[in-house]
Amino acid sequence: MVNDTLNRPMRDLRISVTDRCSFRCVYCMPREIYDNHEYLSRTDILTYGEIDRLARIAVELGVVKVRLTGGEPLLRRQVGTLVGSLSGIAGIDDLAMTTNALQLSKMAESLSDAGLDRVTISLDAIDDDRFRAMIDTDVSVSVVLDAIEDAVAAGLGPIKINAVVRKGWNEDQILPLAEYFRQTNHILRFIEYMDVGTTNQWKLDEVVTSAQIAQIVGSRWAIEPVDASYRGEVATRMRYSDGEGEIGFISSVSQPFCGSCTRLRLSAEGSLYTCLFAGTGTDLRGPMRAGATDADLTQIFIDVWNNRDDRYSELRGGVALPNPKVEMSYIGG
Repeated sequence: MVNDTLNRPMRDLRISVTDRCSFRCVYCMPREIYDNHEYLSRTDILTYGEIDRLARIAVELGVVKVRLTGGEPLLRRQVGTLVGSLSGIAGIDDLAMTTNALQLSKMAESLSDAGLDRVTISLDAIDDDRFRAMIDTDVSVSVVLDAIEDAVAAGLGPIKINAVVRKGWNEDQILPLAEYFRQTNHILRFIEYMDVGTTNQWKLDEVVTSAQIAQIVGSRWAIEPVDASYRGEVATRMRYSDGEGEIGFISSVSQPFCGSCTRLRLSAEGSLYTCLFAGTGTDLRGPMRAGATDADLTQIFIDVWNNRDDRYSELRGGVALPNPKVEMSYIGG
């Protein structure tokens, strides 16, 4: 196990398998920019064999949780092949995927059979019109709701539901979302609108804080704290006092959790990023394709993590910060 300059271990690896997505969410891939965006070519992105090799090295250094992200990971051809490969790595305790669920219904069973443990699904509204506005795509919310049930039937539950709340867009969906998922076994997690990347026109006054969201939920149903499941858990856990479920709050803006962050991110073309808000990464694809040994690549991992001092959310607004910052669609959330 290796530690960074703030004594944080490397425990979580988030792997972006593509920079493409089928939605144009207003806080991530605004249509006016990404409809004319030049995406990575097929030769630029890592092969499944290369991803597997790097994941094995990361596990040797202490990683126990691996999450596949994008863009939208289900757009990557035969992604189940990668799932099957990663599920065979001894030492990975949790293999998960974050998806918009557009293609999940038809793929859930095969992903589960390949060894995927669970999925997290992005869903920012339960009202159909509000949902379409948030994703800026002509897709009904029923597609996502059906996919949640199909994922459960395939053994990928309980599901975590991620809802980004942006003032003026979907704060009216807080209670409807909570009500829909409250008596299920799924865990709804509200996420503060974050300044990831430089294309989403983030403004602080559009942030609805977790405290405000909790107050809205608590005004309808009594809620109480739940202990964290593990070190580095990003969500503050709460449960309904009447026993009807659990919700979470991810508060990068108002309550930074940099001090316990254990995440390393691998972009689709093979760069390591030590923070969601980073400006640059460290290339692994180049050395790997030039013949680097596993020992060489392991040393790059160690050097990157040992030198890590990221605390963007704690420093936000206080010091000069990366500009431009890497986009969320490039390295995943």
